Amino acid sequence: MTRRTSLWFIAAGASTGAVLASLVAAAPVSAHTGHPINGLGDGLVHPLFGPDHLLAMVAVGVVAALVTNRRIAWLVPAGFLAGMVLGGLAGLAGVSFPGLEVAVAASVVALGLLVTGLARVTDVWLPALALLFGAAHGLAHGGELPAGAAPFAYVGGFVLATAALHAVGMLGGSQLRARPGVRAAVGAALAAAGVGLLALA
Repeated sequence: MTRRTSLWFIAAGASTGAVLASLVAAAPVSAHTGHPINGLGDGLVHPLFGPDHLLAMVAVGVVAALVTNRRIAWLVPAGFLAGMVLGGLAGLAGVSFPGLEVAVAASVVALGLLVTGLARVTDVWLPALALLFGAAHGLAHGGELPAGAAPFAYVGGFVLATAALHAVGMLGGSQLRARPGVRAAVGAALAAAGVGLLALA
């Protein structure tokens, strides 16, 4: 595939991401609140109603599928999950920091660039990067514990949902390894959506 064709795919993907970002902007700003208050169930649906969480968690799976070292590949989602548990527990304990929503949105941009291949990180560092991203997402989750929900059931719910989204991303990402143009478009769409989320953060 020529460089010109690859750039066309990236532009198409970025356009798709811009459309997605506009749809996100049209959605209620309180996308992280108002879920059913039942602990495990609330944790399960929480990542599905936050577009930043949903995109990042699927993207982590895609990145894992694209890692050439297969042993490290499995450590990418594992790192994200570990970071999310730690961040979630910290959030439940009341830990927070300014700019958390910016960090969460920025993780979507970074993951999108990793998918395109425009951003390169040595494979051995990807699990650590995923852990940091997971910690930011987990902190946001933990800080949004609904009143009356069982904390550990809630954490268990969003961990299970995240693992499922990672699996979806890995299945999709496995189809991108031999399709560089489509990979570039998907990554560009993710990065563009992340830029849109940054504008809302």
